[in-house]
Amino acid sequence: MDKHKHRFSILGILFTIAVGLIHIANKIIISSAPLKTPIPKDHHFFQWKFGKIFYTKQGSGSPLLLIHDLQSGSSEYEWNKVISALSKKYEVYTLDLLGCGRSDKPKITYTNFLYVQLLCDFTKNVIGRKTDLIASGYSGSFSVMACRNDENLFNKILLVNPPDLKELNEIPTKNSLTQKFILEIPVIGTMIYNIFMCRQNVDHIFAERLFFNPFRVDPDFQDAYYENAHADDCGSKYLYASRVGKYTNLNIINCIREIDHSIYIIQGDYEENAKDIARSYTSHNPAIEAITIQHAKHFPHIENPEDFLKQTDIFLDQMDSCL
Repeated sequence: MDKHKHRFSILGILFTIAVGLIHIANKIIISSAPLKTPIPKDHHFFQWKFGKIFYTKQGSGSPLLLIHDLQSGSSEYEWNKVISALSKKYEVYTLDLLGCGRSDKPKITYTNFLYVQLLCDFTKNVIGRKTDLIASGYSGSFSVMACRNDENLFNKILLVNPPDLKELNEIPTKNSLTQKFILEIPVIGTMIYNIFMCRQNVDHIFAERLFFNPFRVDPDFQDAYYENAHADDCGSKYLYASRVGKYTNLNIINCIREIDHSIYIIQGDYEENAKDIARSYTSHNPAIEAITIQHAKHFPHIENPEDFLKQTDIFLDQMDSCL
């Protein structure tokens, strides 16, 4: 009996030491993330019910809200290459979604409906007028739902490489819930998250999945992504866990079919399954228009901002003339 107690004591001590070392390693990784991204001068905070929301406002004219992609390293910095040009014609708002960038990152389960509420509340309380909306990547799903939720808040919708409707239809499973649970464990989960979001993996994601030309990856955007993924003691890991757990998924097919807003899709010509994804949207709503931008992948507004701005102007100006 004494031998067993001694072994358990040793195992307990070794486990405590291992957890302590992992915790130290996590702190080193967090502290080593670069702090290069400048804070915009015209920034503000919107005090929302789930935390403070960082946002910027530039220009004058009809309002235009830009929503970044929903990734743990995402932020409003994604629009850095087009916001100056857009602000010459529009009153442009950008925000860091809850769990991203400089906004608060509460330890909660992030859902599609959470972001629907955020967009609606932000538009009501900050913009205060009916606004056009440009949403990047996965954020297109809850942006469309927000327009359906309150059609008086939003006008035209431009979706940049929106998510696959089949992917959005996936619901949480035992496997995905287990992964979410493990990721949310304080020290061990943070270590796993840091492995997924290490600099080498982030560089690989940018070079292989997000950019058409791996030799022209925007280093400033890459630094901002890595920095945001590790900010606030890796607070974005809870958003990452919710996405892994499929809590941010939502079937929007009925919404696409019934929505009356003008919808325009812009895709990079090298985005994976771009044509099939666009076809799935237009099959449910033939009024949706879709175009591709050459020599671009997931972020055409970063890789080819000139063509992106041309297409944005065509859509917004064309639809204004029809009102």
